[in-house]
Amino acid sequence: MTPKRLVPARSLKGVPVVRRRALLQGAAALACGAAAPGVVSGTLAAPARAEAQSAAPLIARDGAAVAETQAGRVAGYIRRGIFTFKGIPYADNCAGPNRFMPPAKAKSWEGVRSSRQYGYVAPQGPRAGWANDEEAFMFAWDDGVQSEDCLRVNVWTAAVGDGKKRPVMVWLHGGGYTAGSGQELRSYDGENLARRGDVVVVSLNHRLNAFGYLDLSTFGAQFAESGNVGMLDIVAALEWVRDNIENFGGDPHRVTLFGQSGGGGKVSTLMAMPAAKGLFHRAIVESGSILQGIPPENAQKVADAIVSELGLGAATIGQIQMLPFQQILTAADKVLRDRRPKVAGGVPNFRRLSALLGFGPVVDGKTLPSHPFDPGAPALSADIPMIIGTTLNEFVTAINHPEFEAMGESDLQMRVREIYGEKAPSVIGAFRQRTPRAKPFDIWSRIAASGVRGSAIEQAKLKAAQGRAPAYLYWFTWQTPILSGRPRAFHCAEIAFVFDNTDRCETMTGGGGEARALAGKMCDAWIHFARTGNPNHPQLPKWPEFSPATVPTMIFDSPSRVEMNPDGAEQSSVAEAG
Repeated sequence: MTPKRLVPARSLKGVPVVRRRALLQGAAALACGAAAPGVVSGTLAAPARAEAQSAAPLIARDGAAVAETQAGRVAGYIRRGIFTFKGIPYADNCAGPNRFMPPAKAKSWEGVRSSRQYGYVAPQGPRAGWANDEEAFMFAWDDGVQSEDCLRVNVWTAAVGDGKKRPVMVWLHGGGYTAGSGQELRSYDGENLARRGDVVVVSLNHRLNAFGYLDLSTFGAQFAESGNVGMLDIVAALEWVRDNIENFGGDPHRVTLFGQSGGGGKVSTLMAMPAAKGLFHRAIVESGSILQGIPPENAQKVADAIVSELGLGAATIGQIQMLPFQQILTAADKVLRDRRPKVAGGVPNFRRLSALLGFGPVVDGKTLPSHPFDPGAPALSADIPMIIGTTLNEFVTAINHPEFEAMGESDLQMRVREIYGEKAPSVIGAFRQRTPRAKPFDIWSRIAASGVRGSAIEQAKLKAAQGRAPAYLYWFTWQTPILSGRPRAFHCAEIAFVFDNTDRCETMTGGGGEARALAGKMCDAWIHFARTGNPNHPQLPKWPEFSPATVPTMIFDSPSRVEMNPDGAEQSSVAEAG
């Protein structure tokens, strides 16, 4: 690949970042009573605190980190004072007769179950990003081992069985509704966040793609909930938190959901699900303000096509639970490839993204009674405060493509015209007004990312209109120095900062003091929000509650600052242009 020649507009997709992980995957550019705390072998054990165990940096020995769950005892390890438990089953194996069914209760076990490594990840297609050296260098994915026995949680905490009730932060991974896991990125590791905030961090795996969102309801009553079992898995994980987290030093009455990309979409969806009511108390949506679910007619067309591709029909549908999972993945991938619509300029309308997704939560009238945030915010979760935000450049960066930096003015005009027609000059003018010296590719990147930002603003407006709980809006604009700055503020850039993992994720951030300082400000905001419902803390400027009149936005950068409606003219220009 040479930087001497700019790729023509028709082939410059502008979406070089993390195709498999993107929210847009599937679209044109695209992804039992609780045991008492401290009970061990039927006797009341002394609370386990890491500092009393040893001065060694990592402790993994019998009896050193044991916690009780309703299904049995689990053994983890201690690293630098934080107890870590991985791969704990929160529900049963989803294979065979459990495939396409709501999650079943986890089977109990005798003795102590070793829970020191991540469990299986959900079946999913291969990751295209490995073919791109720069992308693979930055993201360094851990794709795990696939199995339908994937319903597992991971927990990081400062103590077990000490009776202290710490805020609980439950992370939902990205990858649209088709891919990803709780372990795929180094940034997801919860140790530093648990230590810094004295919070309990939980992550999880759940069913994805056809296994989590294939609506087979027209093929028989037994499949009535099949279009949403991936979301019901998350509900089951939250029920596990409710029933077990006190044994891990957590407070089941102070649970914060936070998720990025598809994980943010899942957070938004859970706010509209009756089964999830009462299981969480605050919500954070990072680059995932997907306001609509999948219309049932769309979901049924996809299901019909996949069933046909598998050679099945109404009379033989029962066989679908016995097929190898790879056969279903292959059929689903072919159907979605054949049905994938083209979108102008390779940039889908984020506000209408659900219509382009092949898989996602289905508005079935029961499990998901209505679109999560359309036409309004869900009344079900009106009392839950929210943080909502995006990154500046999202999917449109020059990762893998140094030649994009040479984009000229004529190419910029051509690409914007593909989307906005004769209104292209006014759109470009609005974006140039705030940054008159920006390169054409920077202008294009911000125009292409404006729909993601606009959807976040819309979600904040809908939440604020309820007048019951505050919303706080942010924009992550910090530019990584990695790869000469070409990734910019890319989709996923903020995750390492939220988890206080900028040094651990140095191939994304470059590591060092500046990134570390911003991470402290950002993750402390998330911690304060989890603790109180308000993200303000002394190291940040005052972060106002969202108001539609002023659109106050916390800009996370060096330095961080609050601006009122910083891109109002830009958002108005794209809205008017259609």
